Amino acid sequence: MKKSEELSRRTFIKQSTLASTALILPVTNIAKMFLPNEVSNTDELHVSIFSKQLQFLDYKGMSEAAKNMGFDGLDLTIRPKGHVLPERVQEDLPKATEAMKSFGLQPKLFSTAVNDANNYTHKTVLETASQLGYQNYRTAWFKYKPVKDILNTVELAAKRLKGLSKLNKKLNITGGYQNHSGNYFGSGIWDLHSTLEKLPVNQMGSQYDIMHATVEGGKNWEVGFMLIKDYINTIVLKDFIWAKKNGKWAVQYMPLGEGMVDFTRFFSLLKEHKIQVPVSIHVEYDLGGAEHGKVPTIKHNEVFKRIKKDLDFARHAYKETQ
Repeated sequence: MKKSEELSRRTFIKQSTLASTALILPVTNIAKMFLPNEVSNTDELHVSIFSKQLQFLDYKGMSEAAKNMGFDGLDLTIRPKGHVLPERVQEDLPKATEAMKSFGLQPKLFSTAVNDANNYTHKTVLETASQLGYQNYRTAWFKYKPVKDILNTVELAAKRLKGLSKLNKKLNITGGYQNHSGNYFGSGIWDLHSTLEKLPVNQMGSQYDIMHATVEGGKNWEVGFMLIKDYINTIVLKDFIWAKKNGKWAVQYMPLGEGMVDFTRFFSLLKEHKIQVPVSIHVEYDLGGAEHGKVPTIKHNEVFKRIKKDLDFARHAYKETQ
C-alpha cells in the first residue's frame, strides 16, 4: 500500500470514529471535541425570546420587535393557540421564517405540543421545521396522576421520547424535554434522566429550566443539574418568588434577578461545565396580558421595555459570572 493511500485510510478511520462517537457522547463532550474555543472562551449567550410574549404581533412585527430589543432569535410557538398553528404549519411556518430572516434572525428554536412520532400532525410539524433549518424543539409534557399510574406514565414518556428520537435522527433535528414543575414527568429530573441516558443526545435531550428546577429542588437543585448536565441542549430563563394567593402559597413570576433563582451559581456551573447552548427567555410576569399570549392592555413599548430588561440582565449577569 502506498504511503498516501495509508494516510488517506487512517484519516477516514479517524473521521468515522469521531462521527460515530459523537452519536453517543453527551452534548458537553461533543462540544469539547469539535468546538473547544467557541464553547469555553465566550462570555456571550445566544438568546431568543419566547414568541408567546409577542403573539399580539404578526410575523413581521414579532421579528422586528425581537431584533430591536437585541435578541438573537425567536423561540417560535408552533402549537395549538401558538404563533403557528400545527394544522397550518406547511403554509404559515415558511412565512414566519422568512419574516425572521428578513431581520437577521436565524431559525433555531421552536416550542411544540409534539409527543408522538406516529401522529401525522406532529410529524408534519417536525418535518416542515427541519426543512426550513430549525435545529431544536421543545416537546409536549407528560403528566402524572398522583394517585395512580405513576410508573405507567414513566413508561409512556420513555416510549414516546424514544420514538421521537428515532424520527429526529431521520430529520436531522433535536428534541428537548423541559423539566416543568408540578405533577409532570421530568420535574424531579431523576425520571427524565433515566430515559435520556438510553437515547442518543444529538436526537433527544433536556431543555433545562432553572426556575422550575428551583421550584422543585429548593436548595437541592444542583444535584439534579449535575445529573442532567450532559444532556442539556437548550436552556430556559425566568424567575419567581413564593407568594400567598387566596390563602395558598403559589409561584409568582418575577423579572430576572428579582426572584429566588440563583443566577450567579447557575451561570457559574454553565461555564464550569462548558455548557454553551441556545437560551430562551420566558417573560411570564405582568406584561399587561402579553405574558399569556394575549393583546396587552399596556403600551407596546412598555412590553418591549420590560422584556429587554430581562435580556439585559441575563447577558450582563452571565458575562460577569466567573
